[in-house]
Amino acid sequence: MQSTTAMEKTVLRVNIRKILNDMPSSQMQKSDAALFANLVALPQIAQAHTISLFWGITGLEPDTSRLVPQLLDMGKVVCLPRMLPERRMELRQYTPGCPMDMNSFGITEPTIECPLIEKKDIDLVIVPALCYGRRGYRLGYGGGYYDRWLSDYTGVTVGMCRDAVLQDSVPAEEHDKPVQVVVTESQVLQFS
Repeated sequence: MQSTTAMEKTVLRVNIRKILNDMPSSQMQKSDAALFANLVALPQIAQAHTISLFWGITGLEPDTSRLVPQLLDMGKVVCLPRMLPERRMELRQYTPGCPMDMNSFGITEPTIECPLIEKKDIDLVIVPALCYGRRGYRLGYGGGYYDRWLSDYTGVTVGMCRDAVLQDSVPAEEHDKPVQVVVTESQVLQFS
């Protein structure tokens, strides 16, 4: 039987997906540009050498394929997640021309030919989510890949969230960890 928090997350996922699905692509592109401008202006980005990003899901997440070249031009090492069995993931370095595959979720990810990056070598992780709350908690997609990976990660964590879906609060369970920074088109929320 699902817990009350799990049921609240399920209902919120449906509501957030509807908001995002109804958003015109022109609005999403404007939103992405503002999100990326606020993100790359973060001092945490300036200080990071190796950054974990995600390849955004079309229609739901920012189109981070547009952000990757900017980070590479800034001299950052960019890595992307690769899903593994048992709801685990690893991070592999992305470079232009790096071979990419589509996984079973329809998400583009690097192949095993791309260099593996160890968790300890990653300075900052941009954590994907359907939405974030004003205390840094995220509503993920329910697979738990990032929850497992982040459980012992000690670097900087950042979330990007469209203003249209930023929540006052997001239901959180004991294993959920807030990110340290949430960036929207209009604001940057920092948490200690």
